[in-house]
Amino acid sequence: MPSPARSLIRLGARLGSTAQNALEVARFGGLDTDEDASPSEVVTEQRVYRLRHYFPESAAGPVVLLVPPLMITAEVYDISSRVSAVAVLRRLGTDPWVVDFGAPEREPGGLERTITDHVLAISDAVDRIRAITGRDVHLAGYSQGGMFVYQAAAYRRGEGIGSVVTFGSPADTSVGLPFGLPGWIATEGAGRIPDRLLGAFAVPGWVTRIGFQMLSPVKSVRSRVEFVLQLHDRERLAQRERQRRFLEREGWVSWPGPALAEFVRQFVQHNRMLTGGFVIGDRLVTLADITCPVLAFVGEVDEIAAPPMVRGIRRAAPRAPVYEASLRAGHFGLVVGSLAVGRTWPAVAAWARWREGEGDLPEIVRPVTGDEEAPPAGLPGGPAGYGLQLAMGVGTGAARSVAGAAARAVRGTRRFADEAARNMPRLARLERIHADTRMSLGLLLDEQAERMPGEVFFLYRGRAHRHEAARSRIDAVVRGLIHIGVRPGEAVGVLMGTRPTALALVAALSRLGAVAVLLRPGGDPAAEARLAGVARVIADPEHAAEAARLEGVQAHLLGGRGSEGRAECGLPDMELIDPGEVEVPGWYRPNPGCAGDLAFVVFGGEGDTLRANRITNRRWALSAFGTASSAALSPADTVFSITPIQHPSALLMSLGGAVAGGARLALASAYDPETFWDEARRYGVTVASYTWTLLGDLVNAPPHPGERHHAVRLFIGSGMPRGLWRRVEERFAPARVLEFYAATEGETILVNLSGRKPGSVGRPMPGGGAVRLARYDLERGRLAEGPDGFAVECGPGETGMLLARVRLSALGAARGVLRGVFAPDDAWTATGDLFRRDADGDFWLAGRDAELIRTADGIVPPGPVRDALGDLPAIDAVAVYGVPDGGVELVAAAVTLREGAELKATDLAEALLRVEPAARPAIVRVVEEIPVTAEGRPRTAPLRDQGVPAGGDGRTFVRERGGAYRPPTGDLRPGGTR
Repeated sequence: MPSPARSLIRLGARLGSTAQNALEVARFGGLDTDEDASPSEVVTEQRVYRLRHYFPESAAGPVVLLVPPLMITAEVYDISSRVSAVAVLRRLGTDPWVVDFGAPEREPGGLERTITDHVLAISDAVDRIRAITGRDVHLAGYSQGGMFVYQAAAYRRGEGIGSVVTFGSPADTSVGLPFGLPGWIATEGAGRIPDRLLGAFAVPGWVTRIGFQMLSPVKSVRSRVEFVLQLHDRERLAQRERQRRFLEREGWVSWPGPALAEFVRQFVQHNRMLTGGFVIGDRLVTLADITCPVLAFVGEVDEIAAPPMVRGIRRAAPRAPVYEASLRAGHFGLVVGSLAVGRTWPAVAAWARWREGEGDLPEIVRPVTGDEEAPPAGLPGGPAGYGLQLAMGVGTGAARSVAGAAARAVRGTRRFADEAARNMPRLARLERIHADTRMSLGLLLDEQAERMPGEVFFLYRGRAHRHEAARSRIDAVVRGLIHIGVRPGEAVGVLMGTRPTALALVAALSRLGAVAVLLRPGGDPAAEARLAGVARVIADPEHAAEAARLEGVQAHLLGGRGSEGRAECGLPDMELIDPGEVEVPGWYRPNPGCAGDLAFVVFGGEGDTLRANRITNRRWALSAFGTASSAALSPADTVFSITPIQHPSALLMSLGGAVAGGARLALASAYDPETFWDEARRYGVTVASYTWTLLGDLVNAPPHPGERHHAVRLFIGSGMPRGLWRRVEERFAPARVLEFYAATEGETILVNLSGRKPGSVGRPMPGGGAVRLARYDLERGRLAEGPDGFAVECGPGETGMLLARVRLSALGAARGVLRGVFAPDDAWTATGDLFRRDADGDFWLAGRDAELIRTADGIVPPGPVRDALGDLPAIDAVAVYGVPDGGVELVAAAVTLREGAELKATDLAEALLRVEPAARPAIVRVVEEIPVTAEGRPRTAPLRDQGVPAGGDGRTFVRERGGAYRPPTGDLRPGGTR
């Protein structure tokens, strides 16, 4: 037959085949390949998932449970016999199982599923597989399925988990977002979307499919063109037909709205995969609880989960041995395709066998050493810039440098603008607060509950309590208070340890307009109750017996479960009051408290020095908004309060700052340096409180696994010594110290915002009360006056008394008001604290008036000596005090040494050169410990009572006339040789 005829016949046959195949694709969506799925059986079918067991008749070897992401069907692990993950795993000696979430849009209640539903489903599957096989399970998840796997392993604390394997699963979204979007879109954009709107809509499967295709538009178009050009070759098309149909139509399912909202809030906006503190049910979970080995597959050209995002697991799971397999693959290519069949799945099978003592570690898997840091994105725009460089091949250092500088400038400007946007309304609201402005803790809590009812309010003992639940509990307690006769303005004693009931009671008293008198457990509640004039006390079961013994006080019981402490104390139990049966009186108005009203009473000192500090709503709000602004608190933060709720730092700063900033509050039942990092990880702590020297035990503790790559960015508090401050920032970098000074009753708040001067309390906080530093006559204990009779303001470097301006509207409530101080009609109060102000305007505490040491050469404040000795590397803690010596006092210093350190006399002399000669200590003692209060404040009275130590103990140094220090050679007691 002539050649042209044969060509025409071939062309006709080709056109016929093309038409026939095209018609089949048009009618049925694809070609019938007669290719069956791998054999499997459904072991169980639950509300959220089906558990599939593949190749059940030949099951043997390590168990691998595969978890798909939300937007892709479980068939991703068995698309076709040519690229079947389960087939490869079975062929290489493992026992594959798959969690099948189905298509939510076709499942009853499927579009209402949450992240918790999916994680608990995986945990349930692990239990069922272990019951059937008797073996631990190797959990493996792709993309978001890998995030579920991480979360399930952490939720179970590793129980029954042989190892965790993930493929392109982000563990740190701070470096960017899926699909190459920059991270600021989550923090700024998603943060403005209301929860109700975010969770109201499911994402259809076709939206996700188009998103995947848009990542590689050229590849998608080329794939479609090649398919059309090969329509005549059915045999060739059949090899990839099921994969094509999966990618273009059948593999995509809807993403439930509630799960999407949780995913965006917890893991994108707040990055809790890295920081910890995400909530499964009502339990707090952190990836730091993962202790089993982790194998993370990284796609070097992954368009969705860039390598820096995936490698965040190194920081998120510091206790886990982390391994990595890096492949030249995109997001989909990690698990589907020839590369996955040839490299990924054989490595997974070999890994599972190696973990169970069979064979060697796969060649492509390498361990990540403990000291190896996960490299940051380091590219313009995070992963977006990463994808851009992959596409354009940018390689010059100059280009990267310029682009990086520009990106940092943009990010810095955006961060500054974002913080300003949060803080300006807070400061503006402070300025609008007058004596008759409605303002209270109860009011702010109601505002938060209205704005974000489903968000977590506080965390306690591993449990999360949401705003809506807290509001219901507070409302119930309010009705109980009304039932027992509490009215607005009444002072009610609260005798409780740190527990949710104590927080609810304090908030309920605020909502009612009553005054919460916070009695201190372990203190002298009877004296405190008398001092505050309370006639009613409400106690928890642990302190019920103590409350029952208070004379002249009506005591009630609240909190606890069952009969805990109830039968023995005999107190009326408020838990037995049915809130629904309480008739609300006509006078009740929620949150009636005004800024000028008394809100709380807290106590300081003990015995003869016991004092009651009265805090108005304005004073509380000043600390609340001031802390939130200074610490730039946002809903992404968790504030960890390590002091009891009765302490001013917990009430004013931790609770107040969290409520005003919309952050979560984590309550420690007790401060324990051994468990601090465990709790910090579990709660997702980003801001931790302190008082005085409390962090000394933490900084001296042995290294803790949870300390590595921690998420704490700030330690906030007051009274931290300068030497400890430096050590905290050095050991726990990049966290820094934010030091406050605040008068409990007045409106004076100073804050060291920059942190550049450790030991300084900084400058007056915007929105706080005005302060002046006045010259002070130490001998006469009064302000020094100028020729005109007015006080004289101190110049730079001078030590003086810190004065706080009193607003005219607050004159009636203020104590110790001084009138006509700098002008005829002004009003000030003396804080009782001596400061000096440097040339930059920063304040430095010299000491309290009560701490002054009256020596033969004049009166000495202890602050300069504390700072100078605390700067010595050998010294851990310092206390400076006076000891009697005839009719005057000697300046003495007691110091403790860091482990293994030695204190030399020459070091003392050199350090104290910065202190005026008359103020230098006559005696420096090395002691085993310096007594402190429960809040970490040094107690000098026991040291003073010890007097002047006997000489020759080898742990004492005395100052010679020339200023040098030496061990004593004689008796140091008064009248002895010195």
